[in-house]
Amino acid sequence: MDPKVLVSIILFGPLVGAIVAGLFGRAIPSKVSQAVTTGLLFLSAALSWVVFGQWTWGGLEPFTLTYAPFIHVGDFVSNWSFRLDGLSAVMLVVVTSVSSLVHLYSWGYMAEDPHKPRFFAYLSLFTFAMLALISAADFMQLFFGWEGVGLASYLLIGFWFKKPTANAASIKAFVVNRVGDFGFALGIMTVFWAFGSIQFAEIFPQMQAAAGRAWSFIGYDWNLVDLACALLFVGAMGKSAQFFLHTWLPDAMEGPTPVSALIHAATMVTAGVYMVCLLSPMFEYAPVAKNIVTVIGAVTALFAATVGLTQNDIKRVIAYSTCSQLGYMFFAAGVGAYQAAMFHLFTHAFFKALLFLGAGSVIHGMAHEQDMRRYGGLVKYLPVTYAVMTIGTIAITGLGIPGVELGFAGFYSKDAIIHAAYEAGGAGHPMGYFAFVIGIFVAGLTAFYSWRLAFFTFNGSARWTSEDLEHHWHNRDHAHDGHDDHATAAQIETHDEPLADDAGHGHGHGHGHGPHLPHESPWSMRLPLILLAIGAVFAGIAFHHQFIGDHKAEFWKGAIYNAPVEAHAAAPAAHAEAAADHAAASEVASTAAGPMPGEDHDTAEAHHAPTWVIWAPLVASVLGLLVAAYMYLLKEGLGARLAARGGPLYTFFYNKWFFDELYDAVFVRGAKFLGDLFWKGGDQKIIDGLGPDGVSALSVQVGKGAGRLQTGYVYHYAFVMLLGVAGLLTYALWAWNA
Repeated sequence: MDPKVLVSIILFGPLVGAIVAGLFGRAIPSKVSQAVTTGLLFLSAALSWVVFGQWTWGGLEPFTLTYAPFIHVGDFVSNWSFRLDGLSAVMLVVVTSVSSLVHLYSWGYMAEDPHKPRFFAYLSLFTFAMLALISAADFMQLFFGWEGVGLASYLLIGFWFKKPTANAASIKAFVVNRVGDFGFALGIMTVFWAFGSIQFAEIFPQMQAAAGRAWSFIGYDWNLVDLACALLFVGAMGKSAQFFLHTWLPDAMEGPTPVSALIHAATMVTAGVYMVCLLSPMFEYAPVAKNIVTVIGAVTALFAATVGLTQNDIKRVIAYSTCSQLGYMFFAAGVGAYQAAMFHLFTHAFFKALLFLGAGSVIHGMAHEQDMRRYGGLVKYLPVTYAVMTIGTIAITGLGIPGVELGFAGFYSKDAIIHAAYEAGGAGHPMGYFAFVIGIFVAGLTAFYSWRLAFFTFNGSARWTSEDLEHHWHNRDHAHDGHDDHATAAQIETHDEPLADDAGHGHGHGHGHGPHLPHESPWSMRLPLILLAIGAVFAGIAFHHQFIGDHKAEFWKGAIYNAPVEAHAAAPAAHAEAAADHAAASEVASTAAGPMPGEDHDTAEAHHAPTWVIWAPLVASVLGLLVAAYMYLLKEGLGARLAARGGPLYTFFYNKWFFDELYDAVFVRGAKFLGDLFWKGGDQKIIDGLGPDGVSALSVQVGKGAGRLQTGYVYHYAFVMLLGVAGLLTYALWAWNA
């Protein structure tokens, strides 16, 4: 089949599913809505793998397919298009594969929710928006998809709209992302103003010539490319929850667990990383912006890892791990290792979706208990969940054998990023060694909090009783007896999510059915876990040659641009001509590159790096594993005792570096103070006082004054007339004498 037909089915299939479930969900059975949305997603996923295979091994070349005009106003031209290149081919697989498995998982997880059609419609809409984003050929469609995923995330995080914490989390996510999106919009405006176009194929060839172009403003000369990239990165900071704009991501856990998996693994948060890699022809000529990306990414990785050490909610630990892993991807892009960043995005999708959905399976089996301090000893009750989450933990910690290049998925991509940072430092990147040191340290922290989650949840003695589960199921069953049209009473009061009811795991655990024990999830939830576990094991070893190895040039085909080392000094005209020729030939938003710095930051670099650099990530990960095993296996209870003792550092990490309190004091209360000031001082006293209220008050006073003259006594009127006559005579005599 023609690839252009395939990509069109991939793009619009989820939209059709969203329309069917969203508009006709009340008119058709719930199972039909679920089947249509899930079936179309699996169709998109299957075709995405076909396109990916054709791209990787079948010689498929980049192309841009234009569907219809989008906006044509003067010089501002935007078309609704589908751009296929190496980046979009990778993202098609990531988005549709994870989304289809999340759809399937939701069959079991959302089995008792009365609004399943709406939920599946939102999931499909979320997927369509992300597909529109990654297939954009210009900034306008990119912005459309960008805002679309923001809207869909708002709807899904706040899916249980009668749950106060979910409402607050959805609004928080929407507001924080508006800050980032404002910067993103300004960046797009800057690009259009500077280059006269929003088409990637027209903008990118101009980067070499525009590298030194400045704009004078408030007494300073601003590098236009740096300015545009910095503003665009502000949008990425919001969408990908980077330092300063990260606060929305942990609270997004208030949404259903399948939503958390989709947001963290495939949509929303990956958009920022994808955008920076897509715009590599711009960022390569924006050294200040690249340094900002590197520093923000490294600091985010460190910040999120330290917070993840202390969290007790199983979903929040995984949420902060997402934040940290995104930091890895950004500082990889900041040092020019876009290929490694995309490879980590690819592998991360498998093990992060696996960990989130595995956490949902644990939550399901524990009657929706999310506090890991009330887990323990679950390995014999949840053997499948235990096995797949152990695989996910090995993958995220990046365990492997550097010398023989053998390991799980995260080993290949994480080590490539750390080695790239070291190589960048050696090549003169001002922040390369900084990112390298942070990357090694965070690798140890990642191993600790990941294995802490695994040991704390599945190993050791049970910190729960059947009576605890009985209590949870009792509240749930009674709530179901009188649930309203949206959420059960238990959900409203305890903020619980609905639980799957399958094979005796729902109401079958009601009263009189023996002791309540943790139980495995239904197969509709376990099958996606097994498939994701396969990806977490083999995604790295199967594709590292294509992403960062010896086949990378044939794989990326110019979709990612690395400027030659001498790009800013030697042969600018020839280099710009080469970039323009490639853009015209490929009709895509990428430029060709000559030689790439540092052997293009791939795993081949490891052979040129010192031995200690090659082994440092593994040593850090093993140390983190050993410390976690000592605290939560050998000396069970040591971690809890240390946590109870507290201390300033623990308190600082546990309270998330006090960002919420800081933002509340500065922005929330500050905005309220300014609002009160403008309302009472400006609106009431000035605008109303001098405007409507002032005029009306003056009219009343004039009326009252005039009213006092109407006494009803003739001699009063005669006296006033006499005064008037005297006044007129006096004026006449004065005027005559003058």
